[in-house]
Order: sequence, then C-alpha cells, then structure tokens
Amino acid sequence: MMRQKNIFYSLWIRFCFSAQMAWHGILANPLRSGLTILGVAIGVASVVSLMGIGEGARQAVVEQFKSLGSNVIVIKAHDASVEFKPEDAEELVERVQGLDMATPVINTEAVMRWRRSRGNVNILGVNNQYPEIRDHPLLAGHFFTNWHVLQRSPVAVLGYNIASGLMAGRSPVGQTITLNGRTYRVIGVLSAKGRGNAENIDDMVVIPYTSAMQIAEKKTVVEIWGKAPSPDEADLAVVQLGRIFKRRLGLDQSAPTPVPGGGEGGSPESGAPYKPVEPTKEMKSSKPAIPGSGKDLITITSLNQLVEEADKANRVMTLLLGGIAAVSLLVGGLGIMNIMLVAVTERTEEIGIRRALGAKQGDLLTQFLLEALYLSAIGAIAGTAGGLWGLNLFGRYGFETAVSLQAIKIATIVALTSGLLFGIYPAISASSVMPVKALRRQ
Repeated sequence: MMRQKNIFYSLWIRFCFSAQMAWHGILANPLRSGLTILGVAIGVASVVSLMGIGEGARQAVVEQFKSLGSNVIVIKAHDASVEFKPEDAEELVERVQGLDMATPVINTEAVMRWRRSRGNVNILGVNNQYPEIRDHPLLAGHFFTNWHVLQRSPVAVLGYNIASGLMAGRSPVGQTITLNGRTYRVIGVLSAKGRGNAENIDDMVVIPYTSAMQIAEKKTVVEIWGKAPSPDEADLAVVQLGRIFKRRLGLDQSAPTPVPGGGEGGSPESGAPYKPVEPTKEMKSSKPAIPGSGKDLITITSLNQLVEEADKANRVMTLLLGGIAAVSLLVGGLGIMNIMLVAVTERTEEIGIRRALGAKQGDLLTQFLLEALYLSAIGAIAGTAGGLWGLNLFGRYGFETAVSLQAIKIATIVALTSGLLFGIYPAISASSVMPVKALRRQ
C-alpha cells in the first residue's frame, strides 16, 4: 500500500513539473503564443456567434407560428368562385370529427377616428370563439359574445398597440371610436403578442365578423379558422376537411359523403362506415386544386405542421452556419501544430538537457501536450467571450440572437480536441529526441 502511494506521489510530482514547464514554454514566446491563441479564439467566436444568430432566427420564426395558436387549422380560399359562407364554419364543426370550434375570418381596413386623431387601421372580423381558437387572452375588459355577432353589434376589442396608442397606457374599455363613420364601443383589450407575431394582431381592431362584412361590403369570407383539441386530432381533421372540400368541388367523386355529427359517412356504393386513418406527412396539408391547372382553389393547413417545418428548416440553417464557422477552428488547430513544431526545433537544447537529467519520454510528451492544451483552452475561453460580445452587438442592430449553450459546448470541445490532436505529433517529436543528438546541436 505504501509503495503504491509513493508511485502515485512520484507521478503527480512529475505531472506538476511538466505542467509548470509547459506554462513557462508558453510565456517564453508571448507574441507567438498570443497569435496562436488568437487563431483559436476567432474560430470559437465565429461558431458561437453564427450559431447564436441562427438559433435566434429559429426561435423567432417558431415563436411567430406558435403565436397563432396550437392545433389551429386554417382553411383558405384562393379563388372568388369558392369563397365560404359564414355559416360554413358552424357546419364544419358539426361534420368534422375532432374540430371543436371554428370562426369565419374577414380582413379589411377602415378609417378610425378617436377624438381629433384619424387614420387607417386593419380590421379583423371573427366570432366569439376567437380567444379560444388562437389562445389569445384579454388584458382588460371582455370579448364580444355570440349575441353581439348575431346582432351585428358595434363593439370592438383593440389590439395591444392600438389600445396603448389611444390612451397612453390607460385602459380604453368603455370609450368609443368611429370606424368608417359608425360609432363602436370598446369592450376589451387583447394581451400583447409582440412585434410581428400573430399576424400583427397588436395593431388590429377586432370586431364581430358580421360588422366587418358590412365594412368590407361582402357576403362571403375567404378564411375559416378551426381548433382541434390535440395535434393528432388536428391532423385527422385536415384529412376529413380535404375530403369534404374535394367532394364539394367535384374533384374526388370516390370520397365518402360527409354526414353531420360523426365525421364522414361511408361510401354510397359500399355502405361501410368511414374509419379515420393515421395521417401521413403528405396528408397533413390538403390542397384541393383545379385539375390540370396546378392552381390551388382551397388550402387546408394545420399550423402545427408549419411550426415543425419551420423549426427543421432553421435548425438546418443553424448547423450550416456552425459548419462554416468550424473551418476556422481547423485553421486554429493547424496553427497550434505549426507553432509547436517550431517550439520543438528551437528548444532542442532544453529537451536534451532534461533527458540527460533523467526526464522520461512520457514527461516530455505530457509537457508538450499540455502546452497545446493551454493554448486551445485559453483560445476557447477568449473565443467564447468574444462570441457572446458579438451576439450582444448583433442584437443591438436588430438581429434576432440567442445564446446557444450547445454551440458554446461544441465549440469548446472541438477547440480542445483539435489542440490535443494537432499537438500529438509535435509532442511525440519532442519526446523522441535522443539526449546525445540534442546536446550535440548546442
């Protein structure tokens, strides 16, 4: 036991001495060591900053889609011949299994007057189920009811920015505004979604779709938003909606006939009940089109799928940015190898004297490997600090950035690994120098 302790103590002393010699070797040539560290630092900073920008862009895009609500299905007409009647929304809820609620949607513009102020605003016309469909709570007041919708009541719910601009931070609930000459009473204020999120709902005025249709002078709508209770049911609802509209447009005569209350019925020919199937990736976004024209008449899209696709696309972009930046890490590793080879040549005398005084090959191998590790470690720390500073700088100029711990971890590991790998050959070269030959070169 005592002998093992003495052996361990001896190895520890040798390691500490090699580490001290390695540190002195770096300090002996500060300019050369500094340039080597700079090469590694630039590589690490590039990886951290570029991947941080990519991650920030990914999070911003995903957040924009998520702000539209979860399990939301958007049915949109792209041709005037297939626009929807407002009552189609209620009919689809009855006919499509898994569709809990739906609202007709109409977007228009109006001239708004508030006291002495006047300007154009975007109007969003929906029914009373909008807050639940889009997962959008109210900051003040309440949302309009189904009675308001049926009576075409002149009531309005303001987006956050509109409300803030009118009353300078105070609640405008109970005040009146004028839209296209008609007086509307403000009954609520929506919570903030953030700049660019939820189709800029913060800068809109939300009113019953019946009133919005009067402003737009239209009897049909081009969009219907639906809500499913879960992602799987949203995917199945997209499939059923696709069948319904293909049959309605005469594009799929073999599709099962939809029946109220239970999804879709069986085929008229077979009489067998329709059983939902597990949707494939291609089935999650249905696009009934004009045969032979390539033009989509109606698109039926689950926003969950858009979130997934946007997330995947931005992750690929982030990895590409990181891969491009990682090339500079390779250059930094080659710089370490070059400097270490020069150090071996210049310090042949030192190596010979150490070998003559009893240093083993393992001691010299450890010393030069530690020198390479020191250089790469200092470069990784400086590069991480530089990358975080770069992200802060980009953020000040309006770029979407995010600190990616994964990027920092990957860049640091790659820097340390490349330092060790590129330091192996110089270390072996140093440890292989014969004492007699080294002393003859003096």
